[in-house]
Amino acid sequence: MGTKLTLDDIADLRAYERERDAFRARIIELKKARRVSIGPIVTMVFENRDTIRFQIQEMARAERMLSDDAIQTELDTYNPLIPGAGELSATLFIELTSKDQLVEWLPKLVGVERSLELLLGEGAGAEVVRCEVEEQHAEQLTREDVTASVHYVRFRLTPSQVERFASEPVVLAVNHANYAEGAHLGDETKRALLEDLRG
Repeated sequence: MGTKLTLDDIADLRAYERERDAFRARIIELKKARRVSIGPIVTMVFENRDTIRFQIQEMARAERMLSDDAIQTELDTYNPLIPGAGELSATLFIELTSKDQLVEWLPKLVGVERSLELLLGEGAGAEVVRCEVEEQHAEQLTREDVTASVHYVRFRLTPSQVERFASEPVVLAVNHANYAEGAHLGDETKRALLEDLRG
């Protein structure tokens, strides 16, 4: 697994306030290459150690967490989302803005978190890498009749698949009965994700 965050990595509230503007600007820039829209309503953000640290710092700030125990609970929850070598870890967002859309789409997209694929290469020789769902989070999120609007997923690639990822076209796709969409990964996104894959 990637280097996990510890209590020492999480600044206390006053220290974080001092670095927050610069850190936040860096994360916004970082996420530009790590955010991929797949069709009109699905977005994936590929996580790394920095994006997860930002999430924990922001949560600690919003909820004014002052004890090590409270921070450790967040670390235990979010550390599994830091990818290790050969892995990509992502948060899937179903981006719906109105109540009508929520009512229409969330029942239709049950199982969407299991329908994500990376297609490496093109044509008959393309290789499909299917996602795995983060079980710890899935237990809290999955319902049989309606999906959540946020899911956590992981892709595990073999060394030869990492090399294909680096050298061939890559498509990130949702292959679901009610939503079939794909997005070609641009060079900037591939470069950012290769840092994760190569550890």
